[in-house]
Amino acid sequence: MHIFWFLLIGLAAGWLAGQIMKGGGFGLIGDLVVGVIGALLGGFLFDLFGLHATGLLGNLVMATVGAIVLIALLRVGKRA
Repeated sequence: MHIFWFLLIGLAAGWLAGQIMKGGGFGLIGDLVVGVIGALLGGFLFDLFGLHATGLLGNLVMATVGAIVLIALLRVGKRA
């Protein structure tokens, strides 16, 4: 059941990050991938800075922050 919530949060985080970053998004599968990778990246970044996310909302914020960072890195890499 945890994998279901992880994927659901990843999908929502990918969509939110696309909206925040004013991008057109990457489609359903692309948003899911960006959100899941963003959740992992967000978890790493939060641990790096000593922050802890708890609950559904906290995990969504953490995943969204990670997805925003990932989208920013992808856009920088695309320009180079």
